[in-house]
Amino acid sequence: MSTLAASIAPQRSTQYGDLALLLAPHELQLCPTQGSIGAISSIELGGAPYLKFDLAGTVDERSLHALGTLATLRSFFQYYEVLGNQAGPFLRPLTTSFAPSLQPDILTTRRYKGKTNELLTHFLCNVAKFSSPLRDQPWRTVRLFDPLCGGGTTLFAGLILGADVAGVEHDTQDAQTTAAFLRDYCRENRISCTVKEERLKKIGLRWQFTIGKEKPLRCILGKGDTADSPAILVGFKPHLIVTDLPYGIQHYGEVVQLLTTALPVWADLAAAGSVMAFTWDATRFLRAEMVALVESAGPWRVLNSAPYDQLAHRVDRVIKQRDVIVAAKV
Repeated sequence: MSTLAASIAPQRSTQYGDLALLLAPHELQLCPTQGSIGAISSIELGGAPYLKFDLAGTVDERSLHALGTLATLRSFFQYYEVLGNQAGPFLRPLTTSFAPSLQPDILTTRRYKGKTNELLTHFLCNVAKFSSPLRDQPWRTVRLFDPLCGGGTTLFAGLILGADVAGVEHDTQDAQTTAAFLRDYCRENRISCTVKEERLKKIGLRWQFTIGKEKPLRCILGKGDTADSPAILVGFKPHLIVTDLPYGIQHYGEVVQLLTTALPVWADLAAAGSVMAFTWDATRFLRAEMVALVESAGPWRVLNSAPYDQLAHRVDRVIKQRDVIVAAKV
């Protein structure tokens, strides 16, 4: 058994200063390392927050690669309480082999109203994958879909991780500006990118991106209603569905109407064994109500044991509790 320490990912916004520290133990617990993870604890080293944890077996390249994909943790170290006769703690740096397919600044460069925190988005992508049959497979084998994609934060997180991605957005300006941003980002960073723009009769618009040369990534962005996702994403069957429900929805009836309509559509579109992860404002719409709604609105089974039932967190004075649902298609 090895003992490791990992630094908590820093946050640019003080609003989300505690988010990584809160979610890190749960993301780590679900991470598919070669050996089981145990004895997770929060510690402080040099005035900075870390997680200390045990990893059964040796610290091999596969485990380090998996750890390197985590949203909430950054640098990893072998941890020693003592070395010889010298009292510690001592840290030996470890190198993870994960390399992002696109530079992470694509997530942080674009700012827009209503943007979901980048760390939370990355976290949701990981939790969905770690809970799916593809948990041990490379991200390059994964297809990720955001059915309410807004300004594209989920799509950009998926591209960084190496997945093929697709998103649908009802707002015309959001869809157009997201497509323009991705095209301009690739041009400015000299990344090979071809774009096919199409008008879909009675539905909306669709952009199909091919990004990179050696192992190109695919990105489909559609302007249309989420209920039309199958017609927009012809031939794209996602393994993971990751989204953030609109916070403008304040009333129980609106949430029920959206999900009652959308969940069966998303399930029909998704591949067998797919997993969905989404967040919502749980200040008024309680978790028990959301679990019941999801399981009644489509072929979904909510994962509701630890750590899945421990992911709620505060956002601000208005959204006093945001929560996370993870559900598997059955």
